[in-house]
Amino acid sequence: MEPPQVSFKQVVSRGCGLDVHKKVVVATIDGEGLRKQTREFGTVTSSLKELRDWLLENGITHVAMESTGVFWKPVYNILEPAGITVWVVNAAHVKYVPGHKTDKKDSAWLCKLLLAGLLKPSFIPAKEQRELRDLTRYRTKLVQSNASNKNRIIRILEDANIKLSSVLSSTNGVVGTKLIDKICDGEEITMQDVDEVYHKKLAATKEEIFEACQGFITEHHVYMLQIIRQEIAGTQQTIESLTQRIKEVLLPYENALELLQKVPGISSKSVEDLVAEIGLDMGVFPTEKHLASWAGMSPGNNESAGKKKSGRTTRGNKQVKAVLTEIAWAATRTKNTFYHARYHKLAARRGKKRALIAVGHSILKSVYHILSDMSEYKELGAEYLISRTEAKRKAYLKGELGKLGYVVELKELPPVEKAG
Repeated sequence: MEPPQVSFKQVVSRGCGLDVHKKVVVATIDGEGLRKQTREFGTVTSSLKELRDWLLENGITHVAMESTGVFWKPVYNILEPAGITVWVVNAAHVKYVPGHKTDKKDSAWLCKLLLAGLLKPSFIPAKEQRELRDLTRYRTKLVQSNASNKNRIIRILEDANIKLSSVLSSTNGVVGTKLIDKICDGEEITMQDVDEVYHKKLAATKEEIFEACQGFITEHHVYMLQIIRQEIAGTQQTIESLTQRIKEVLLPYENALELLQKVPGISSKSVEDLVAEIGLDMGVFPTEKHLASWAGMSPGNNESAGKKKSGRTTRGNKQVKAVLTEIAWAATRTKNTFYHARYHKLAARRGKKRALIAVGHSILKSVYHILSDMSEYKELGAEYLISRTEAKRKAYLKGELGKLGYVVELKELPPVEKAG
């Protein structure tokens, strides 16, 4: 069955739809004064240059392609510097009408939607920001890798009957690290070793820590611990090198980074990760709501027949969402701040996960306004929510009495003296 023919009003004069694959690119051009054509090109640089020259010869001004993995990037790198407007669009927004799916039909459908102005381009940051993203995302992967390796060490120690994780709140602290290093060197832990690292802030006693370090360490355990420790040390050096490179790239924007670090919960690393994802130019987002929606930090809009259905957050930038969740966790642990009060108020009613997303949303809005106006963060304080709730309640009660024909004048009662 052939798909129905749909007619559109043309918005783009001359356009091209690209169906991009790993080894081949199918291109369809159409528009004013052009005969509709479809050609195939390879994905090596020389073939993509042929595609670029063919598009320029035919006066193509706009190109649309789906965001298929990383395969769109080589095409974008060749076409964008040539002055062609390249739109990378969400594949879910360009589903083909029912019919037999082929690469030629896909590229033709993309071209048709492009000419009709029915496509919405995805946000593609500038080259400098894309390179910064590579650095921060790779650093995050290495940090996660080191965390996994530290957990492997704990599992090996458990296998050897070493129960440090049972007596120490964190085996990554100074005490745990020094004792584990001695075990990794094949040394047997003595009471003197425990005395050298022990301090009064530990909940466990010296005897408990000493008993937890007594186990059955074999040659295999020592070998595995040493290999993993070497891996952690090498990875840590790479992380430090990446961090230095990131700081060098962001050095011209130090003023903006300092402003952002005044927001509760934002550390030097998290501000680098956040800036790499959203950039410093907020002009690409009309409002803070657009930024929150793009990041996947705003409630979903799902309403049908006047009934609101699931309001779960949209699928946005996963990296931004992860960074904001991490920042939100840190902000909830600050004292006498708006974010701390907002989290605990929402967590009691909606649960911790929803409260975290709400706090992350609030932080992202603050970041938007700081970068837009280059202004300092103003802390509202923990009492802000209480005062706002009281003001709303006063206005509501005053309005209700007004409906009954009363003129209400609010006057605060004098403080009640305590008997004693």
